[in-house]
Amino acid sequence: MDERLYFRQLLSGRDFAASDMIARQMVNFSYLIGDRQTGEAVVVDPAYDVNGLFEVLEADGMTLVGVLGTHYHADHIGGNMMGYQIQGVSDLLERADVPIHLQEPEVEFVSKTTGLTRDVLSGHHSGDTVTVGGIEIELIHTPGHTPGSQCFLVRDCLVSGDTLFLDGCGRTDLPGGDPEELYRSLTDRLAKVPDSATLFPGHLYSAEPSQSMGETRALNVVYRPRSLEQWMMMFGFG
Repeated sequence: MDERLYFRQLLSGRDFAASDMIARQMVNFSYLIGDRQTGEAVVVDPAYDVNGLFEVLEADGMTLVGVLGTHYHADHIGGNMMGYQIQGVSDLLERADVPIHLQEPEVEFVSKTTGLTRDVLSGHHSGDTVTVGGIEIELIHTPGHTPGSQCFLVRDCLVSGDTLFLDGCGRTDLPGGDPEELYRSLTDRLAKVPDSATLFPGHLYSAEPSQSMGETRALNVVYRPRSLEQWMMMFGFG
C-alpha cells in the first residue's frame, strides 16, 4: 500500500464493540479507507458499535465522509437480526450526514433492513467509483449472496464482504441468494482482480485475516469447479 492510502481492518468484538457478545460471535470486519493527505475516510459495513468506529477515526485524525455497504444483512449495516437490534448505518447518520453507497439492486433491501428511506441511500452500478480525497475505490457488483452484494477494489486491496472468504464463500439460501450468480461473480466478475491483490473478507472465518487472491484461487474450494454444472453439483445445488 502507498503512504497516502489510509486502510484499517477492524474486527468486531475485539477492535471495537468489545463488550458486545453478538459481535464477538459474528466476527465481522469493518474497514476504514481514506486519504491520509486530506484526512477523509469512508467506513465499510459499520455495524455493532458506531461510536467505537468514530473513536478510531478521530484517534487517527480522520473525518468520515461516506459509508460503503457490501450488502443488506444486519450484521454488516445494522437492523434486526434474529430478534436483536444491531447498530448500523441509521445510527451513524445521527452523527454524520454522509452518503450511503450501495449497488442499486440492494437499495430496497437495505431500506427494509434499516428503516432508512431511499432518498438517503445512493444506488450505484458496477464499475462506478467513489473518490475519497485522492483515493479512488471501484465498486464491483457481485450478486449471489444477495442481489446487490458488492466488493471494493482500492489500490491492491479487495474488500469482499460476504461474496468471498479466504476459505469458502457467502451462503445463497437466504432471501435474494442465487448460487448461479455467485458462481459468475467469483469466476467472471472478480476475474479482473489480479492474483497479487490482497483479499480482505467480511468475517474472520480463517486463521488469517487476509491473503492474496492468488492463494485464494489456488486453495479455496470454491475455485475447484471448472464449470457452472460442476459448481452446482459440488455444492448440492443441482
